Amino acid sequence: MELRSITVETLAAFAQALRAEERCTETIKQYTRSVRQFAAWLAPETVAAGSAGGWKAELLRQGLSPATVNSKLAGLNRFFRFLGWMDCTVKPLRLQRRLFRSPDRELSRAEYGRLLSAARGLGRERLGLLMEAICATGIRVSEVKYLTMEAARRGRAEVSLKGKIRTILIPGKLCRKLLQYGRAQKIASGEIFLTRSGRGISRKQVWAEMKAVCRKAGVADSKVFPHNLRHLFARAFYQASRDVVKLADVLGHSSIETTRIYLLSTGAEHARQLARLGLIS
Repeated sequence: MELRSITVETLAAFAQALRAEERCTETIKQYTRSVRQFAAWLAPETVAAGSAGGWKAELLRQGLSPATVNSKLAGLNRFFRFLGWMDCTVKPLRLQRRLFRSPDRELSRAEYGRLLSAARGLGRERLGLLMEAICATGIRVSEVKYLTMEAARRGRAEVSLKGKIRTILIPGKLCRKLLQYGRAQKIASGEIFLTRSGRGISRKQVWAEMKAVCRKAGVADSKVFPHNLRHLFARAFYQASRDVVKLADVLGHSSIETTRIYLLSTGAEHARQLARLGLIS
């Protein structure tokens, strides 16, 4: 009988395979972290058909949310499929589709405006422009490297991710701001958002810089992270177009179901919708 062990070598090969699939850095980190956590919980035993089911039960016992449990299981199942250990995979928890979004996570237009003002008030011009660029185009923070001087001149960026290429249109006003900033930074070509050492800015750095302006902006820390700017773009785009299929294309989603998550209303909005039904005498 084959002894199935998780080794440094198999984990490194798994990470390399994910990079070959053009998975984003954060996804690779998340998947490999889940595998390491599972291996630490399982040690010193080897992997068997029911091992992942036991870990799932343990995660639930620890009080982790169903969504978090499923996220960890997704990485582990992907690892098992990579190794061909299909009998070791485990079914995720069945979750009812959420009807509304938690208000402590939703970034409003007004709060977004305060973040921009706070960034500029603190002299963080690059951060302010970067937040505008994400929010005005719906681009992922990992795709900011495609916002180049050439793209700003053309008014569009060609984004390549996971073997797919999509075109991101850049509003004229944003193009002018990007070009003005680039010229001020003496950037003739290539990426616009660079660190002082001339390297591309990382998601971790953008996240940290956004958190640093929360207090001055008067915006809850739980609402301030790069991906929330993409959510704000999605809601604004849908309110203007009412076209979820086109929005999915703009965001680069393979499934409209993924796009729908971006369009959840808040609990307060959901309550108002129920009240408008007029079914209570």
